[in-house]
Amino acid sequence: MHDKTEIKALYQKMIDGWNTRNANDMAGQFTESGESIGYDGSLMSGQDEMISQLSAIFNEHPTPPFVTKVKEVRFVGEDTAILRAIVGMVPPGQTELNPELNAYQTIVAVKQPKGWKIELLQNTPAQYHGRPDLVQEITEELKSEM
Repeated sequence: MHDKTEIKALYQKMIDGWNTRNANDMAGQFTESGESIGYDGSLMSGQDEMISQLSAIFNEHPTPPFVTKVKEVRFVGEDTAILRAIVGMVPPGQTELNPELNAYQTIVAVKQPKGWKIELLQNTPAQYHGRPDLVQEITEELKSEM
């Protein structure tokens, strides 16, 4: 039997690593060869590269924390799961979500001997060009999570 709470907990640990600006904690949720594709399309491959790049990002930029809502968790076989979430951010010095920062996050999680790890994180901007109503819908949904 599959336990979706394990996948949600893995995702939350990764988010907590970002929100506390801790590169080791964030990268530690990935497999050794895991990959992260950023909001801007940048690629980080492997835990060492993630730690290096995230440390630089956290040291040089005031990264806002994520506000998240998991939309779906589904299993693909016994040892693989996919989680999809919507995310937003409240930039430093502001009190409201910035809809321009809304995104979908998808993780592919794989079961390893010591538990679940993230093999891939994909961030995709949720801008719905020409559909501001959908951007607003996600923003309102995320506000309810704050």
